[in-house]
Amino acid sequence: MIKRETYMSRIRPFMGGELIKVLTGIRRSGKSVMLKLIQEELIERGVDPAQIISLNFENMSNARLCSAAALHEYVMAQAAQISGKVYLFFDEVQEVAEWEKCVNSFRVELDCDIYITGSNAKLLSGELATYLAGRYVEFVVYPFSFLEFMELYRTIEPEADTRACFSRYLVSGGMPYLCNLRYEENASRQYLRDLFNSVELKDVVKRNGIRDVDMLERIIAYITANIGTTFSSTAISKFLKNEGRSVRPETVLNYIRACTEAFLFYLVKRQDLQGKKILTVNEKYYVADHGIREAVYGGNMRDINLVLENIVYMELLRRGWKVTVGKAGDREIDFVAEKQGEKLYVQVAYLLASPETIEREFGVYDGVRDNFPKFVVTLDEFDMSSNGIRHRNIRDFLLESEWK
Repeated sequence: MIKRETYMSRIRPFMGGELIKVLTGIRRSGKSVMLKLIQEELIERGVDPAQIISLNFENMSNARLCSAAALHEYVMAQAAQISGKVYLFFDEVQEVAEWEKCVNSFRVELDCDIYITGSNAKLLSGELATYLAGRYVEFVVYPFSFLEFMELYRTIEPEADTRACFSRYLVSGGMPYLCNLRYEENASRQYLRDLFNSVELKDVVKRNGIRDVDMLERIIAYITANIGTTFSSTAISKFLKNEGRSVRPETVLNYIRACTEAFLFYLVKRQDLQGKKILTVNEKYYVADHGIREAVYGGNMRDINLVLENIVYMELLRRGWKVTVGKAGDREIDFVAEKQGEKLYVQVAYLLASPETIEREFGVYDGVRDNFPKFVVTLDEFDMSSNGIRHRNIRDFLLESEWK
């Protein structure tokens, strides 16, 4: 188990405080492990383990507690036997009916420190906004970064250099449990397929009452095959019509929204860099873990340019950047990232194999006149930086602690 300091450093300032700590993200991305890491650190700080009440609501032994009334009764009875602050950890809390009322009641009635996890973005909408508005802080937990993956992979393959680690990362992705399978190819593929099915059925179909599962799967397949490509719901509707399945663009949008709420896909809007406005057509989508893409649909090495984009996009999110696609005239910059007044631009390509490719990838910045860092990220081994535009090998880019 690695410490995941990127997340701990963000959570640590809120530990022991009154704000509810909410950890969200795709199923099996490591949220439960984060709860264990937080508990370990609290105990190191002097908290008595007896002060901690920890419940996983996907565990059948806790099924009787999956209503607000039952959970409230149980926790209040346990808390009555605890001296001092109570530390509450609720894993996959969305399984509890009306959990928001229950958690809000604990916040009012008890001297407590609350941590919850959930696998759906709706966790932070609807009633929660009413009951807990301004009283929670959210942390999205993503699959392993390349740095985290490499740390674990080298416990299995100590001799693997950075290049070998990245080759495996391209195929396996970053879901934490694969380390327990020693990254064995067939077992890993089966696990990721089962994980995908679980996300699809539990977090998309069941939670949204979707009846046409075949249509959903066709839409998921289209998006997964076209990650990083601009398209519209109308384009998907026309594609499916050509395959003999008629579906309205509005239905396509609803199905895609259900997938993004389950953290299977991430929507990236396009930004007109000259007009300084967000465009509402032809958005892009990326998949939460490229290893799931390989296991379910294959083709990561065939579509390596798209997969490299996906990896860079997810790394930007991990580091807390707000990301859009940049439109500068008739050219498009893969990523415009902003955070706390900072900005950087990232263009991703497979290889700079010809003068024409170099001109195309570096030339996207011709219309961008500011002095923020501008990167071209590829698999090339040689530095081709020029005119203030920084060229990075993708492995080096992902492992840099700061991008300057």
